[in-house]
Amino acid sequence: MARRGTEAFPDLGAHCDDPDCNQLDFLPFVCDGCGKTFCTDHRTYKDHGCAKAADQGRTVVICEACGVAVERMPGQDDRAVLDAHTRSRSCDPAKKRKPRCPARRCKETLTFSNTSQCKGCGQKLCLRHRFPADHDCAVAARAAAGAAAARRAGQCGRDAQKKDGGGRLAPAIRNLKIF
Repeated sequence: MARRGTEAFPDLGAHCDDPDCNQLDFLPFVCDGCGKTFCTDHRTYKDHGCAKAADQGRTVVICEACGVAVERMPGQDDRAVLDAHTRSRSCDPAKKRKPRCPARRCKETLTFSNTSQCKGCGQKLCLRHRFPADHDCAVAARAAAGAAAARRAGQCGRDAQKKDGGGRLAPAIRNLKIF
């Protein structure tokens, strides 16, 4: 059993049970195999030569239909585990499909916190592609084409203001100085 703490603080930390180490660690690890206390350098089964290291632990098989991890008992075949899972009512292929961002080359999964709906086309997109220019928005493309056509025709906003005098300030306001 590891000695605990220091003389001043007997309940603080523990010494490593590895015979070559004996380091005082203030956040020691207790091995669930042998029950001894170890420092960060000897916390794994392999590092302190634990007898439980030969145990493979729990293994799982991933169902391709629904994406659920199904525990496999030692000596059990993967195919048999998947067949039993498929026959059970817990296998639901609809669970596997998570909504993804429809923007080109984006693989972001849409969740509650990273989803935005475009006001132009109504698509649900990730936060990176929420602006119309970032996701090939059909409404924004039509609006941009209309603006480009208006510019080519000479109906730019500045041209229209110059022609009809719009946007000019009254002479009293134009000459007003604020100190």
